[in-house]
Amino acid sequence: MNLKLIRQIFTEKSTIGSLFIDNNFECYTLEDIVRPPGIKIPGATAIPYGNYEVIIDYSNRFARNMPHFLNVPMFEGIRIHPGNTSADTEGCILVGTSKVTDIIYESKAAFAKFYPKLEEGLRHGEVRIEITNT
Repeated sequence: MNLKLIRQIFTEKSTIGSLFIDNNFECYTLEDIVRPPGIKIPGATAIPYGNYEVIIDYSNRFARNMPHFLNVPMFEGIRIHPGNTSADTEGCILVGTSKVTDIIYESKAAFAKFYPKLEEGLRHGEVRIEITNT
């Protein structure tokens, strides 16, 4: 399974994008602000563009199994999880079914739809996510 996140809308508060599973649109995303390479403000910076392995493992913060990105430069504990604004993330990727400037909606519903697909993909092999703006 291949995931692709295309970052599309960049504001002073957040980054909005679209998440695809094997080239099929899945949901919208919201992240912190994209900063120049090598610049990180803790809790207020999106992860670098790139290609990362995705696993599911236990999250102490959420007290359950959650998607987890491996080997993200300058970041640890990056996950995909529900949330609506940049206040709900510290570098993680939030998912939602609809969007407006700096907000995504129906995040729990989007996550509930996405998570079983990720579990199924992992049963069949490695899952990777490409993060780009094109």
